[in-house]
Amino acid sequence: MKKFILLSSFFVAFSFATYAQLPSFNLGVKGGVNLASLKSDNFAGEENRLGYQFGLWARVGGAGFYVQPEAYLAGKGGKFNVDQSSGIETEGKVRFTTLDVPVLIGNKIGFNKLNVRFMAGPVVSFILDDVKKDLGQVTNFGGYKNQTWGAQLGAGVDVGSLTVDLRYEAGISNVSKSGQYDQKQNLWHLSLGYKIF
Repeated sequence: MKKFILLSSFFVAFSFATYAQLPSFNLGVKGGVNLASLKSDNFAGEENRLGYQFGLWARVGGAGFYVQPEAYLAGKGGKFNVDQSSGIETEGKVRFTTLDVPVLIGNKIGFNKLNVRFMAGPVVSFILDDVKKDLGQVTNFGGYKNQTWGAQLGAGVDVGSLTVDLRYEAGISNVSKSGQYDQKQNLWHLSLGYKIF
């Protein structure tokens, strides 16, 4: 009898461990807001701009770890003041429309329908459109690149099929083509997602 109980306990524990190791796959949609700013040593000051994001995400993982690639359209940019060599301060505004593709590696703690997640990874942003305003007096400002790199770090919660994420994104590469104005895009993201399956 003891051997049977011991063998049964081992089988049940092995079954749970095996189930926990099985890879899982989720696909979902997401939408949210971001608070973005352009950072530069050349700027006399920067202000955050409210933007948007919406797109798709996938999650593949097992044993609590996962990889989450995403693709979403985003509106972001910045408002800033530039000091000219002539002593004139000029206000500028830039609005980007981008296709962002982050690939995040994360860990989740909890159950399948209720868990807390932590994630980090690189993101590449393809600039589809940029709108510049009030930059007429800024000399050598240049245009903007078609692609930039950043890094995201954040946390999220899954409740049933709903997911909520809060992330910080730090710009790594210079978004400006100008050698005089080194600009990096930094953002806070807050998004709500839904698991399709």
